[in-house]
Amino acid sequence: MAYTGDPVLMDDLLFRPVHSLIDQSLHSKMGATTTNGDGFGIGWYGEGPRPALFKCIEPAWNESNLRELATQIRTPLMFAHVRASTGTPVQRTNCHPFRYENRLWMHNGAVHGFHLMKRDLAMAVDASLYDAIRGSTDSEMLFYLALTFGLTDDPFTGVAKAVGFVEDVGARLGIENPMQGTLATTTDGSSVWVFRYSTERKTRSLFYSADIKAIRAQHPEVEVLYQLGDDTRFVVSEPLRDLEGAWLEVPESSAGVVQGSDQEFRPFAPISPVRSM
Repeated sequence: MAYTGDPVLMDDLLFRPVHSLIDQSLHSKMGATTTNGDGFGIGWYGEGPRPALFKCIEPAWNESNLRELATQIRTPLMFAHVRASTGTPVQRTNCHPFRYENRLWMHNGAVHGFHLMKRDLAMAVDASLYDAIRGSTDSEMLFYLALTFGLTDDPFTGVAKAVGFVEDVGARLGIENPMQGTLATTTDGSSVWVFRYSTERKTRSLFYSADIKAIRAQHPEVEVLYQLGDDTRFVVSEPLRDLEGAWLEVPESSAGVVQGSDQEFRPFAPISPVRSM
């Protein structure tokens, strides 16, 4: 889940929705697994440009410290992720979101065949970035590939080249459909870039919230909507509650930026960094 808007308590974002991310960690309806108990993480922006992180290998539903923090911290931009490992160890450094300087990154999905591709992918990461890698996941490796290919200056192209490189390596090694996933990243602490793409064009679910004023007009009986600012936006793997017209699906093979009352999506396709050089 990603949230951007007026500063709100994390408790209102993480625990209070009917189908909150905490509930989804136990009862996912659309994910690859029903239970996501291999750790969790939150990243948020506060007083300074660099986001803070809180990660834990305990299941999100069973971590009392998360509840304590959530009742006291307000944030205008937060990433939250519950993890189901796709093969790498359950350890704190493998929990999302990942951070580099003032940027956050999270991934729902997998790089299939990662154990076969890992060396080739790691060797492509810029030497100035390599030492910052802390964990062993495909998701973090994808983040540093995107940074290597220009994520900071052009998120769309940086991610397209990272995914393109993964597919190039996968094709060379005979791995079918190497890329699967939805991605979210921040570049400046005010906007959220999201991507939905898989090599086989059957990508995991991703939704963004409609304009909050329109939702209020359609559902005046839902009191919580009046506690959210007019610039509120959510991006989620699964809707937080069933409200007609509240959630819009991010199209297959597309990417876009969500910021305030604006959102714009366009078709997304990998770019081979080798062929584009």
